[in-house]
Amino acid sequence: MNVTIKDMPEYRVATVRHVGPYMQISQAFARLGDIAGPAGLIGRDTIMLAMYYDDPETTPPADLRSDAALTIPDDAGLPDGLSESRLPAGRYATTTHVGPYEQLGDVWARFMGEWLPASGERLADSPSYEIYRNTPADTSADRLVTELYLPLSAKTT
Repeated sequence: MNVTIKDMPEYRVATVRHVGPYMQISQAFARLGDIAGPAGLIGRDTIMLAMYYDDPETTPPADLRSDAALTIPDDAGLPDGLSESRLPAGRYATTTHVGPYEQLGDVWARFMGEWLPASGERLADSPSYEIYRNTPADTSADRLVTELYLPLSAKTT
């Protein structure tokens, strides 16, 4: 697994909440698109993300909280049905997955279960997230590019 540590900026995002198994977040993305598209919030520079709040190893699948999200400019208003959130700036470990979304659970399991314990890093208290660099609308499943981000605590010197 190729992992790098990056300083990421803060993102202001419009979100639709999903509660349930993480692999069912596509329902929230459909609602997000149905609202954000007609509201003019999806543009060339928009980043699509998923934010994850709970550890699937310790939280029952029915109780897992996540958000389907897209970046929005600071001056953009939000239509009814969307909530605003901010992903904090900071240090993040990141790895890239190329392939079907169905494989992401296994990638996260290796990232959290193998890389993190061996890295000496500690998680910060903010959501993990994925950035989708392309979409199934115009890309085959084996070429989908997903970046995974783990929030890290500040390094102590």
